[in-house]
Amino acid sequence: MADSNSIDAAVKRTRCVLFAYHDTGYACMEALIALGAPIAALFTHQDDPQEQIWWRSCAELAARNSIPTFTPKRVDAGVIAQVTALHAEVIYSVYYRYLLPDAILNSATIGAFNLHGSLLPKYRGRAPVNWMIVNGEREAGLTLHHMVARADAGDIVAQRSCTIEDSDTALTLYRKLAPLGAEIIREYHPLIVTGRAPRITQDLSRSSYFGRRRPEDGRIDWRWPARRIFNLVRAVTHPYPGAFCFAAGKKFFIWETRIASEDGVMGAPGEIIGDVDGGLEIAARQGALIVTRAQFEGDYEGDARAVLGTAKARPRALL
Repeated sequence: MADSNSIDAAVKRTRCVLFAYHDTGYACMEALIALGAPIAALFTHQDDPQEQIWWRSCAELAARNSIPTFTPKRVDAGVIAQVTALHAEVIYSVYYRYLLPDAILNSATIGAFNLHGSLLPKYRGRAPVNWMIVNGEREAGLTLHHMVARADAGDIVAQRSCTIEDSDTALTLYRKLAPLGAEIIREYHPLIVTGRAPRITQDLSRSSYFGRRRPEDGRIDWRWPARRIFNLVRAVTHPYPGAFCFAAGKKFFIWETRIASEDGVMGAPGEIIGDVDGGLEIAARQGALIVTRAQFEGDYEGDARAVLGTAKARPRALL
């Protein structure tokens, strides 16, 4: 068995190339730097001005540590040649938005690894954190796995999990997961570079796959049960595009709710059935929600009662 000195020496001589973005990418890059792993280059994304940027910048972290940084708009032949010339022994992809071709994966002499935002084989694909909340899951996690041509299908190295609480939004869940990513890198990078990391084949017959979420996927259907609407709202609330319906012919965003009841018929779906302390009570097909924060498109965000107006002036139902 390798001693701590030889493991540390292996970590410090094993060249890495990192494809990383988002807060989890930052946390994992920070962990590699703390281990003393030589990062030959960072490939990351330029921030999209259309997005609400709440995460830490991998590019800024790289600049502070004199790591060359590249922001290609696609992974083309030029990027492949660039990566190949870096002679990486280990490649990591952490929340990088483009698939890496075999030519890049095969260029890493020890291996290429991806950190995915779910407990594989469940929730392969895009936006797993948002989808897990939409679907009412109670457990989330991260998986470090070998990269293969098929997305999120390679052998598993390690996993970490956390509980999803009713109080969680996609943002708070991302913030729970980022430290778990750093924890995995700290523990398993030394095992990877010394050839001692676990390798567990995924049972893809148990897998689930979800695609990219679009803003229009945030449309609320008041014929759903209260719990399903509650989950959608917290899955796409700030900094995401938001859950919406229509009120008085205008697009109406709902940013925050709590469940009033999960049982029984409280009124027609979408009917405003009362003012309550802290919001408006809205009937679902089953149960009811209290809407506390809301906004008409292009207008101010505030208390749902103030946004919708007085009982006499407000619409009778949300559509």
